[in-house]
Amino acid sequence: MGKWALDVAFVWKVVLTLGLVLLYYCFSIGITFYNKWLTKSFHFPIFMTMLHLAVIFLFSALSRALVQCSSHRARVVLSWTDYLRRVAPTALATALDVGLSNWSFLYITVSLYTMTKSSAVLFILIFSLIFKLEELRAALVLVVVLIAGGLFMFTYKSTQFNMEGFALVLGASFIGGIRWTLTQMLLQKAELGLQNPIDTMFHLQPLMFLGLFPLFAVFEGLHLSTSEKIFRFQDTGPLLRVLGSLFLGGILAFGLGFSEFLLVSRTSSLTLSIAGIFKEVCTLVLAAHLLGDQISLMNWLGFALCLSGISLHVALKALHSKGDHGPKPLKELGSNPDLELLLRSSQPEEGDNEEKEEYFVAQG
Repeated sequence: MGKWALDVAFVWKVVLTLGLVLLYYCFSIGITFYNKWLTKSFHFPIFMTMLHLAVIFLFSALSRALVQCSSHRARVVLSWTDYLRRVAPTALATALDVGLSNWSFLYITVSLYTMTKSSAVLFILIFSLIFKLEELRAALVLVVVLIAGGLFMFTYKSTQFNMEGFALVLGASFIGGIRWTLTQMLLQKAELGLQNPIDTMFHLQPLMFLGLFPLFAVFEGLHLSTSEKIFRFQDTGPLLRVLGSLFLGGILAFGLGFSEFLLVSRTSSLTLSIAGIFKEVCTLVLAAHLLGDQISLMNWLGFALCLSGISLHVALKALHSKGDHGPKPLKELGSNPDLELLLRSSQPEEGDNEEKEEYFVAQG
């Protein structure tokens, strides 16, 4: 009877894990293809991103209110000093990362976007070494070489290569390296009380919105104000369809963060890392079949080389975590860093259960 119950529990855990991975894939892959589809007809990616941020802030504020009403415990609210000095740099870097990523969809294919954003691990490692969050090891050098070589092979003589779009997404990956490093340094400050992902989203979104506003004013403000899709609309029907499409993208972005949180809290961060690697493969395969992205053998070999570097990085993190037994600072993971934000890593004291939770928030 005990063995039968153990087998049922194991099967249930496997089914639950697969279900959560599938939910994560739906939101993560869905928002990538959805943003690419939307930018084909709506050429204002920065405005689109800002509206997504507003939707995420709205849902996070409602979630905080519901949790506060049910638990009768006040949620954390940072002082203006802490908010502007400690949260603002992370929010600005995150806003530029997300904004440039969505901007690149105007010029490049989903496959090139996916491949280039995967190289963000490279910049994360570089900035982690600069800020002494990582120690220089031969294995890390190998990870950098594999990812950089894979990116070169994927873009070499690509028939659908666009320099402007590639520069935008590569710049987003570079800023992403700064973003994740600042996030790690920010969240090591436990006194801020941003352990809950909803609280973190609530505090990040307003500053991210303000950080993107200058870019919007310079590059899209005049065009949007004279566009018949928004401000000079002549019929409310098309306007409502556009706003509804933008609102749906914000729901997908919030759902992605929530699905990542569920997956990690119910399984482990390593599960999310491995799922992120396979997600990249699924995205490229779908891009080739659904959107007609042209991917040569050289491109596939470069992508495989890049994924091997990311996989090695994930394996090193897993071994490093298994070898540590005491309290440790936050460490960044290497799976799809444009969609994952490490919010909390906690380990119990001696005598407690060997359980830990790591929270992620997506800013896709």
